[in-house]
Amino acid sequence: QVQLVESGGGSVQAGGSLTLSCVASKYTYCVGWFRQVPGKEREGVAGIRYDGFIRFSESVKGRFTASRDDANKTLYLQLNNVEPEDTAMYYCAADDQVFSCGLAISEYNYWGQGTQVTVSS
Repeated sequence: QVQLVESGGGSVQAGGSLTLSCVASKYTYCVGWFRQVPGKEREGVAGIRYDGFIRFSESVKGRFTASRDDANKTLYLQLNNVEPEDTAMYYCAADDQVFSCGLAISEYNYWGQGTQVTVSS
């Protein structure tokens, strides 16, 4: 079992920045960030492999950065130049079964409780 706890959400104006953190109870090969808006499917934002290779969704590529600090079992998502469309509940995820580190929900088997990000125009 892996427990994940996100933090860092809040309100930010369009064009601003915000950093999300997620502390894991143990190291896993793949970790990721997802987001969800009420009434819509959860979508992958970033998938981070053990060696630092990262896949980003097209909607955030060039604006968001992601990283993992395995020594502290913490992953980060830096939201830059945010847009109102980035408003969502953001979730971190971990995988110890599939090892593909992609952007699909099915590739992860542990989830945090989420942290809300609200972008105002």
